[in-house]
Formats: sequence, structure tokens, C-alpha cells
Amino acid sequence: MSDWSYWLAAAGVTVILELFSGTFYLLMIAIGLVAGAVAAFFGLGEVVSLLVAAVVGVAATVVLRRSRYGKQQLRVQAERDPNVNLDIGQTVNVPAWQDGAARVMYRGALWDVELAPGSNAAPGPYTIREVRGSRLIVAA
Repeated sequence: MSDWSYWLAAAGVTVILELFSGTFYLLMIAIGLVAGAVAAFFGLGEVVSLLVAAVVGVAATVVLRRSRYGKQQLRVQAERDPNVNLDIGQTVNVPAWQDGAARVMYRGALWDVELAPGSNAAPGPYTIREVRGSRLIVAA
């Protein structure tokens, strides 16, 4: 087998590994390996092929990292994320408070309710801001 075929085989294995990882980073390395195969095909030698593969792989990874696909998403805690917990943003009616805590009927069950910092403890409707286990954190 020729040198370029080893480069293509390595690129193929890297693409297969990429399918298991679910990121695009191994795909960028595979693009670098294909560039190394092209350099080897044109007979540029092992060192130049390795250098071309490294430069193209690193450049492709940097381009991916700066794209919208490579940017890390800001993680919102699940107990505060309305996309994860549909209770967030719903309204509950608190009849009375005792030391910043209460019990209310919500969705057919009794829930412990805690007042969010900075809110006044007065009877009335409150919006659910967070869910911690079986405790609703509410604010006016």
C-alpha cells in the first residue's frame, strides 16, 4: 500500500470514531488527515505530509471552535430553566406565610413553597421561579 492510502485509512477510522463521539472535532482532524493523504499522493514526503496534516487539522479545529457550532452554550441550571421544567413561570396562590415558607395546593398535590430572596411575604398570587425537589421557590 502507498503512504497516501494509510493516511486515508486513518481518516476513515477517525470519521468512524467521530460518529460515536457526536462532536465535530474528530471530523476536523479527519480533514487534516485527508490533506496529509493528498500531500503524500503528490509525493511530498513523510515530513511534509505530516506537517500539512497537522496544520490543516489545527486550522480546521480553530475555525470550528470560532463558529457557532463550536461555541459552548451557557448552561442554565435545570431547576431554573423553563425549557426543562414547565412549572417555572406558573402561578400559585399562597394564602398565608410562616417564616418565609408555606404549603399550597398545586397540580393536585400539596407543595412546600419558599419565598425567593428580596420578595415580601404577603398572601396572594406568586410566580414560580425555581423548583428544588418538592419545594417551589416563588416571587411576586
